[in-house]
Parts: sequence; structure tokens; C-alpha cells
Amino acid sequence: MTETAPSREKLESRARNVLLFQLSKGAKSKAQLRAILVKREIPEDIAEPILDRFEESGLIDDAQFANVIVNSRRRYKGLSKSAIKRELSTKGVAVEVIEEAISEITSEQEFETAKELAVKRLRTMSRLEAAVQERRLSGYLARKGYGGGVVYAAIRYAREQAVKSEA
Repeated sequence: MTETAPSREKLESRARNVLLFQLSKGAKSKAQLRAILVKREIPEDIAEPILDRFEESGLIDDAQFANVIVNSRRRYKGLSKSAIKRELSTKGVAVEVIEEAISEITSEQEFETAKELAVKRLRTMSRLEAAVQERRLSGYLARKGYGGGVVYAAIRYAREQAVKSEA
């Protein structure tokens, strides 16, 4: 008994079902969905037209996806522009779409977020030595994607707030 390859119609149907299932679990970029179809062994000549149709119908929208990521990462994780840019890039979002999505973030907003994170984190470190606090705070903010200047200014601000609250 020989096994025959699935028909083009079956592969197209399977590709649509895979895409709908993936999108029901959460937003994904076109590149992520393309990679999933490759893993599911859907030929490129079948996958691309279906991806394009999903994009035309608005089911796949990299610009909207990027905006959602930017807003959630800033609000819930306090990530910097550079960290968000890196994440979107790894998800296969085009550079121009990334730039558009992060263009709303100002340096002042980034600095405010870094200060808030530093103040919150410093409160949990009150029993540690100052040098340990600074090392841990700087590492924490650096992992969030903030540069050295912003990190040290935010730590300085957090220390000033701590002194004010003690007085």
C-alpha cells in the first residue's frame, strides 16, 4: 500500500486551519505564522497566497501586532525602546513597521518609566548595602534595555525619593 501526498485542496485547508488556530491563541506576526506553516510542512507555494489573503482580510496585521507589543511591554514590563525593538525584530516584524510603532515613545517617557521601576525595586532592597542595591538596580534596568546614563540617573532619582520618604 503506497501513501499518496495530500491534495493541494487538503494542504490549503490544513494551512488555513493552522493559521486560524494560531491566531485564536494570540496575535502573531506574518513571519511567525510563516515559520509555523513551514514546520507543519505546508509548501511555500501554498502557504504564501494564504498568508497574503489573511493579511488582506486583516487577520494578519504586523503594524497592529507591533503596536500591541509596544503598549503591553511598556505598560506591564517597563521595557525600553531598544528592548521592544529587539523583541519585535526577533518576531520577524519589518524594520519600518517597528520604527513606526516605537516612534511615539519619547526619551522623557523612557526616563520616567526607568525612574518608576527603580523606585519600586529600591523599596524591596532596603535591607541591602548601598553598593549591592546599586549593582542589582543597574542590572535590573539594563536587562529592561535602558542605557547607562538613564540607569544611573534613575537610580539617583530613586535614592533621592527614598531619602525624602524616610525624612
